[in-house]
Amino acid sequence: MPMEQSLIAEILSQSKTIAVVGLSSKTSRPSHGVAAYMQAHGYRIIPVNPREAGNVILGEHCYPDLIAAAAEHRIDIVDCFRNAADIPPIVEEAIQIAAPYLWMQSGIVNAEAAVRAEAAGIKVVMNRCIKIEHLYQH
Repeated sequence: MPMEQSLIAEILSQSKTIAVVGLSSKTSRPSHGVAAYMQAHGYRIIPVNPREAGNVILGEHCYPDLIAAAAEHRIDIVDCFRNAADIPPIVEEAIQIAAPYLWMQSGIVNAEAAVRAEAAGIKVVMNRCIKIEHLYQH
């Protein structure tokens, strides 16, 4: 099994709670569909989106940032539905909350942010869809 596939298997089996950064309340958005799928498969979804903060998405309170979310929940995976340029500040918050895993969805690649996260002990997956990987694992 290639190293990345091994890491993905570890992440999916060891994790229970996913903070979805950029989760939209719009059901037509990929973030919503992916989060709903993961929730239906037993993962706790914690919405993180400053524009939606205070609202309820998928039955969960939405937080403005990871710091606020981590004050109330243990977060295993920080799943990013944001542009690659927006990833560095998310990595800084992930480091602050000691998240074990950072996941950048399909089409999102920020090598510098990944290096920063890995240097802080966070394991990183880039340019992969967590829903597709979950389907692949099961």
